[in-house]
Parts: sequence; C-alpha cells; structure tokens
Amino acid sequence: MQFIYSKDAKNSTMNLSVREYAHIFKVRRVKNGKILFFRNMEDDYIYRYEIKNIDKKSAFLELKDSKILKIEAKKSLHIGWCVVDPKTIEKTLPFLNELGVSKISFVYCDFSQRNFKIDLERINRILINSCQQCGRSSLMQIEILKNLQEFLKLYPDSKIIDFSENKLEKNSDFDSFLVGCEGGFSKAERALFDKKNVVGFENSMILRSETAVISTVILNS
Repeated sequence: MQFIYSKDAKNSTMNLSVREYAHIFKVRRVKNGKILFFRNMEDDYIYRYEIKNIDKKSAFLELKDSKILKIEAKKSLHIGWCVVDPKTIEKTLPFLNELGVSKISFVYCDFSQRNFKIDLERINRILINSCQQCGRSSLMQIEILKNLQEFLKLYPDSKIIDFSENKLEKNSDFDSFLVGCEGGFSKAERALFDKKNVVGFENSMILRSETAVISTVILNS
C-alpha cells in the first residue's frame, strides 16, 4: 500500500475511522510512533502523519508535513463503455485505474440490460483501494449517460470500437473511445456513427466487452 486514503488528510490532527483502524493496526500491526502517509484524493499532496496514541478502537495522528506528489498517466484517456454486468465492470476497474484511464462514461446502449445498475459508491471504494495500491494520486472520473445519442453529442470525436476495415494500431493517437456491450451495437446505433471514427482490431475473433476495453487502452498507451 503506497498511502492511506482519508477525506480528513490535510488536517493538523486526525482520528482514524473504524475501517482504517482495523486495517492499519489489526492487519498491518503498525505500532505507536510510526509514520503513515495519507492522501485525500482531492489535491496532489501526500501528507505525513505520526501516530501519537492508539487505544482499542481508535487512534490519534498528528500531521508532520506534506508535499506535492502527483502520480498519474502521461496521457489523459476517456472511455465510453456501454453498460455490462456490474460484476464485470467492478473486476475490470482496477486494471483500468492502474493503466491511468482518466474518465469512464457508462452508457446505456440498446443491448444493455436496463436492470444493470451502476453503484457509484461501490465503484468509488474500488477506485480508492486501487489508488492506495498503485500510488495514483487522483480519482478516476465516472459519469452515467442514458443513451448513445447523449454520448455522441458530448464526445463527437470519440473512436468507435467495432468491426471495421480501419484497424487499431499500437500507439494510436486518440483520447476518447467507445466500446459496446455484449452483442455490440444495434443497427440503429451504427447508423449514428461517423464512419471515419469507426475502428476495429486486427484480431478477427469476437472479444468480450472488457477485453476490448483493456486492449484498446493498452494499444493507445
């Protein structure tokens, strides 16, 4: 773990939450007087705290100093991802977070099951845990869009990942792309696409939605 998240990081003193306490003192077995590093994920600072007192259910920390330490991908990349099973999304998020994706727009496309609901609080927890492990200093942005038309209006220059004679190449230069859900895009949705923005993989096999997302990020890195 590269740092510990707390919304209170930057205060001169801090009391740890129940969850933070359990991990630090019961799992990691950190002792009194040790130094811990915190981020609040709202600024680029990392905060250094000293443990001043530990009791059975809480701990008191004192801020020693702080410094700017910005850790993020060199390139800002935005994904439009047509909604799939939330379990699939949750398993894939840490990979995308580690690869430096800056924003994901979850889009309800024609073939998305409407009973699939995105739990933003759970996604936020997953992203925070991932940042603590990989060291990333900023939280990925998340938005939910009701249909493909809304996405195309907001991001008209996004590349569309679909079957196409135009193939993706390593180190492709674009900052936004869209991937369909299981079943791909409907005929009506494909009619909305600007054909020059539609690109496909060299591999002729049909990829799962999450495989297409990760592969496109890697090719574009």
